[in-house]
Amino acid sequence: MELPAPLRRAVDAFLEGTPLSQIQDAAQRLSKRYRAETRDGSLHVGDALAAKAYLATRLPATYAAVRQCLAETAARREDFAPSRMLDVGAGPGTALWAAHAQWPHLGAATLVETSTAMREAGAELAKSLAIDTNWHAASVESGLADIAPADLVTLCYVLDELAPAVRDTLIDRLWALTADTLVIVEPGTPAGWQRILAARDRLIALGGHILAPCPHHAPCPVAAPDWCHFSRRVARSRLHRTAKGGEVPWEDEKFSFLAVSRRAPDDRPARVLAPPKTASGMVRLKLCTSDGALDERLVTRREGPSFKAARKADWGDVL
Repeated sequence: MELPAPLRRAVDAFLEGTPLSQIQDAAQRLSKRYRAETRDGSLHVGDALAAKAYLATRLPATYAAVRQCLAETAARREDFAPSRMLDVGAGPGTALWAAHAQWPHLGAATLVETSTAMREAGAELAKSLAIDTNWHAASVESGLADIAPADLVTLCYVLDELAPAVRDTLIDRLWALTADTLVIVEPGTPAGWQRILAARDRLIALGGHILAPCPHHAPCPVAAPDWCHFSRRVARSRLHRTAKGGEVPWEDEKFSFLAVSRRAPDDRPARVLAPPKTASGMVRLKLCTSDGALDERLVTRREGPSFKAARKADWGDVL
């Protein structure tokens, strides 16, 4: 997956004139915090240079993960066409761009972001979008007062910055602000998965219907040391590779997510939880099924249509 051309051009224009060495240094500091999932009360991105480093190195992967999550959400609710979006912890508007790509008729968005540098970057990037954007400096701990409900509410890569008690309060508040669908995305790590599980339990208790990735409301059948996560391959631009010191033209972004709606989906197909293992005339799949169980299924050529579907299936697909 690549960034949309208008977003790529807007990022290049925003970064123009900034010395590459400065972006590289800031990118290294940013990367260490993300890898360590540091939670010390400060944001990952707090100044203008860090915001530029984020645009150069983290934006493509974050966009790809959120874009995939929204695509999975749309696939489970084909009638869903949000007109208003609320993005909490919006950063430079990554989820806004992903939502616009999925639902081009999105008309308005409220974006909550505490970092001044990120708000300024996001507002500049969003100038090329035909969407009415309203940026708020409120912190997620403040209770999000004076924020109106929206059809689509997103919370992407935010929970890892919050204490558990604050997370619970925030999830409750976001659900109250959700007119239709709430999407939460976290890093695809064991810790990120645990945060998704906690949000899942809370939202089910509040009456939410899971759209994705789970095909059921039963307790998660995945057990440690395994964890439920998915992956999206991201194309790297020359700046992206240089800023991160990478050589290959792509990277894989691992993520965990949850899409919850006020309306139940029409059906609950099984989901592929790991890369399929293929051999001559057979495909082995790890499935999460609608009855709340894990199923290690071997599909052979003799099963005809099922075998053709299994051969096309990829990690994260429904089947």
